[in-house]
Amino acid sequence: MATSTLSSLTIFFPFYNEVDHVEALANTALQVGRKYTDDLEVILVDDGSRDGTAELIDRLAAEHPDEVRAVHNETNGGYGSALKLGFRSATKDWIFYTDGDAQFDLNELDRIVTLAGEKRVVSAYRLNRKDTLLRKINAGLWGLLIRTLFGLRVRDIDCAFKLYPRAFVKSVELKSDGALIDTEMLARAQRLGYDIVQTGVTHHPRTAGESSGGNIRVIFKAFKELWTLRRNILKG
Repeated sequence: MATSTLSSLTIFFPFYNEVDHVEALANTALQVGRKYTDDLEVILVDDGSRDGTAELIDRLAAEHPDEVRAVHNETNGGYGSALKLGFRSATKDWIFYTDGDAQFDLNELDRIVTLAGEKRVVSAYRLNRKDTLLRKINAGLWGLLIRTLFGLRVRDIDCAFKLYPRAFVKSVELKSDGALIDTEMLARAQRLGYDIVQTGVTHHPRTAGESSGGNIRVIFKAFKELWTLRRNILKG
């Protein structure tokens, strides 16, 4: 039986060519999620993977039909596209997501759940971030730009360890298909009067797969979306 107070919980992961992490993350999500609710679903989102991820998540869903679902983008649509599919597919009152690269420990979910509130988003920040110096510098400059443009007082905007009330998720129409998705979510939440509460979580080095966050096309797409998103959000 669950020992926490969440009425129901969705945990989802976006995966793109992360076959080495999928099964362990799904099993951990089931184990950890059951501590917080008796009404749990784990959604495995495949974003057009070509390494066997799609087939593996289908097998896991078949093995756990009551708690695990597999959903697919037929082609690689980008990080934002994968998150939007996960949010659209979620059916529970609380929606938590983290990346499929296993750089976060789901056992730290307690830090998030204990801060949950009806009109509150819980957004973690990375402690001792395990990225290259160049990527840390780029992330710092990007974060400064986002905080300036949107007035977001968030320490680590793109940290993929967040909990949202489903009521908020279902009230907004998300536009971003790329890396700007985290900014859009937080900016829209702030605009609608949600508190954004922050807590630190451990960040681990990537042990398999390949990051796309530093890809020049990903960065260019984020900047291209940035100004359109700002006009859209500030317009109301």
